[in-house]
Amino acid sequence: MTHLKQGDIAPDFEGKDQDGNTIKKSDYKGQKIVLYFYPRDNTPGCTAQACDLRDNYDALLKAGYVVIGVSADSEKSHQKFKEKHNLPFPLIADTEKEVLKAYGVWGPKKFMGKLFDGIHRTTFIINEDGIIQEVIEKVKTKEHTKQIL
Repeated sequence: MTHLKQGDIAPDFEGKDQDGNTIKKSDYKGQKIVLYFYPRDNTPGCTAQACDLRDNYDALLKAGYVVIGVSADSEKSHQKFKEKHNLPFPLIADTEKEVLKAYGVWGPKKFMGKLFDGIHRTTFIINEDGIIQEVIEKVKTKEHTKQIL
């Protein structure tokens, strides 16, 4: 779905997290970023994915990654999701879908025969120089950390 590929410069992003703090790509200059886009807070697949990242967070940190989740849910929804599952990383509330569109993960989807616009579950591994190192489009929600590492 996304037009971005390995070797591309990762688009800038900016948004509010679950606590109303502004999160920007430039805040992480010189760091490796796991920027993961997911459809919706508190759905089975999204919860499995977030909890896998949570459970393996120390391994991700040891590998030098910061983790940032993004969906179109509100700050309030993110706050409840983060608290309920004790997530140690920020979640950007992209209600205007600016970051989603910049990364090419918002678009037509099909579910039970119906076509609708939504978020394509995709993870971008961004290196210290802001270059996309890897794009994971076939995310395994229960084994996502293994795919990243």
